[in-house]
Amino acid sequence: MVDWIILAVIGLVSASLAVQWLLPRRRHRGDNFGLSSPSSLFDAVFLFDGDRLISHSDIALEGFDDLRDWPDLRRLLQRDFPSFPETPERIRHEGNMVIPAIDCTVERDVLCEWIDGIVRVQLRDSGGCTSIAHRDSNDPIRLAMERAPYPVWLLDRQSNVRWCNAAYIALVRKVRGQDTDLTAPLFPGLEDDAKPSGKSRVSISTEGSDSKLWFDLTLSDHPEGHLCYAVDINAIVDAETAQRKFVQTMTKTFAQLSIGLAIFDRNRQLALFNPALIDLTALPPDFLSCRPSLSSFFDRLRDQHMMPEPKNYRGWRSQMNDLLEAAEDGNYQETWSLPSGSVYSVSGRPHPDGAVAFLFEDITAEITLTRRFRSEMDLMQSILDKLADAIAVFGADGTLAFTNYAYQELWGETDDSGFEPDSILDVTRGWQDQCLATPVLGEIRDFVAMRENRSEWSADLRLRNGTRLICTLCPMQNGATIVRFSPDADAMISQDIHQISA
Repeated sequence: MVDWIILAVIGLVSASLAVQWLLPRRRHRGDNFGLSSPSSLFDAVFLFDGDRLISHSDIALEGFDDLRDWPDLRRLLQRDFPSFPETPERIRHEGNMVIPAIDCTVERDVLCEWIDGIVRVQLRDSGGCTSIAHRDSNDPIRLAMERAPYPVWLLDRQSNVRWCNAAYIALVRKVRGQDTDLTAPLFPGLEDDAKPSGKSRVSISTEGSDSKLWFDLTLSDHPEGHLCYAVDINAIVDAETAQRKFVQTMTKTFAQLSIGLAIFDRNRQLALFNPALIDLTALPPDFLSCRPSLSSFFDRLRDQHMMPEPKNYRGWRSQMNDLLEAAEDGNYQETWSLPSGSVYSVSGRPHPDGAVAFLFEDITAEITLTRRFRSEMDLMQSILDKLADAIAVFGADGTLAFTNYAYQELWGETDDSGFEPDSILDVTRGWQDQCLATPVLGEIRDFVAMRENRSEWSADLRLRNGTRLICTLCPMQNGATIVRFSPDADAMISQDIHQISA
């Protein structure tokens, strides 16, 4: 009799517990936990015996009449609770489980309990991320990840998102809209392109826009798949794009220059060159495109006989070191006379961030013209030196340009000039010291300084030694003036007759 009473009490207690499990709590209006039904399953309770649904709370199946077993419930919850167990066996092994929602910004979770062979599943209010500090006060790592300012998410072996933080959710909704499936990966195929514990750069497109968002993604191995981290690098990509456009603009500009340009970066590798460099140095484009080092670049120039041949290799290396130091200081400037007869002007200039630029300019034409001009000047000087008359040429600015040998003999001057050329005033003062007083010298100074109404004229001069000279001034079209001193022939004849008579 006592046994029957005990059994009856146990039955009543079990029935009471079952009723308690199935009793719903306060229903939270307006929060559907992201489920497909407009009415939420807030605080719904399900009882399973194995995979079979044996009981549920009154509100559990509102709008979900097709829910019959564990797979049906898992399909219902998989979008919002992707870590919900595939079978009840996992709950039997672990006893109790709390499955968080994939969206940590929503206040919900699923509590699974193993009670005497029965699995109790309850959808409940968890307090969400606003109560994480209280709910997970002993798990600072989880708290840090959920509140991290950059997206963090967990991919399972099937490339589905199992968990994500608030930053990832905000990014997904920004790209795909508010009503989106969080389990679908935002970066499809990421696990094939990125290496675990490595970094890769990827971009995603925003719906309705052609713009792209760029991220540096890092994957870390996890027992359930991969833990992923994304860092926004749009500012870096924009800066790199602006830099590339700037380099392209500079490259187009440099392409029009006739001066060869070679810029070496801080690592002394060729970073930029223009087509003129290829034309001037005869270096192959593929060699320059491989970004050779500074030493390799000049070694190749030496092999191509595009620079002066060094006396010995050791001296050549020392010269290259001196060249680099001078270029870094902005003091390198040399003229290379090549075996081919060409002449190059080579200069080195420092650039920001440790870069060095070398400029190669073909000055063969200028050097040839200068040499020809000097040759013509030498010829003209030799012709003037053969003349018996003393010749002095003054430039348009009134300075003495050049004289001939007869002039130097007459006035006792040499052709060596100082840093400053002699002016007409200085020269006439020298003449005055050797001549008798005469106003002609002042007239000569005025004539040389004149710019208009000039015509050839002559005047007589007498030296202190008695020699008479005829001074003739001839104006030139460019403002220059030729002053010629010739002996007075009549005076010389009279002097000769007087000497004969005597």
